[in-house]
Amino acid sequence: MSLIDAPLGKSSEYPDSYDPTLLFPVARDVNRRRIGLEDGRWPWFGEDLWQGWEISWLRPSGVPAVAWAEISVPCASPSIVESKSMKLYLNSLNQAVFSSPDRVREVIEQDLSSVSGGAVSVTLHSVDDSGRLAGRPDGFVLIDDEPVEGVEYHYQPEVLRADADRQISERLCSHLLKSNCPVTGQPDWASVLIEYTGAAIDRASLLKYVVGFRQTQDFHEHCVETMFTDLMARCAPEALTICARYTRRGGLDINPLRSTQPDASLGPRLIRQ
Repeated sequence: MSLIDAPLGKSSEYPDSYDPTLLFPVARDVNRRRIGLEDGRWPWFGEDLWQGWEISWLRPSGVPAVAWAEISVPCASPSIVESKSMKLYLNSLNQAVFSSPDRVREVIEQDLSSVSGGAVSVTLHSVDDSGRLAGRPDGFVLIDDEPVEGVEYHYQPEVLRADADRQISERLCSHLLKSNCPVTGQPDWASVLIEYTGAAIDRASLLKYVVGFRQTQDFHEHCVETMFTDLMARCAPEALTICARYTRRGGLDINPLRSTQPDASLGPRLIRQ
């Protein structure tokens, strides 16, 4: 199957019965070959964290239940799930009867694991629990006011610079990441969080690089993997973690994490989510 067959960008009828066949896989290896990776080898650990805000089903009594979900897709899975197909699938649960929230979780895990080819984990949360929100996590320095000259709105990895004579560990944040859906052209907005140890990355050059994604058409996961490989290639950090916290569209947000560290975590949900 190709993206031509995906539901994204097409008019769709919303399902009124549970239907896991709505899920549409997109192979990861196409993008990974494009950025110079192949044969199942890549320089990171990580996950894609989806947050679903429109989860509902029917209890045995017929009374509806609602929840929000954290869905973790391992970055080693052969496929991602096309976002509109995920929305249609989750909406197919709306009129289905489940014995308990645990059963809903089990079904979603089984279906997403099957289509992605990886062991997907799901956590359901009560919508009565607000959780902790942050503009950016503690300890991250905002780079959005760095002085930048010659701003351009196209992908430009060549602008990245690092000072090999100054070795540091730091955490940087920009709220200015924007990319566009490769199928519909719709804008996707995100805050990008970068933590590294190594040669000091020039913050102005990093900001210019992030802004350069503004007209890029690619999936969220692909943008983060491109950033990771560019920073590794051009700045050569000893350790690197990148997470992009995208805002929601259609009741879903996707938050890819790629790291040299197997125990890296996403941190708190951000206020724009």
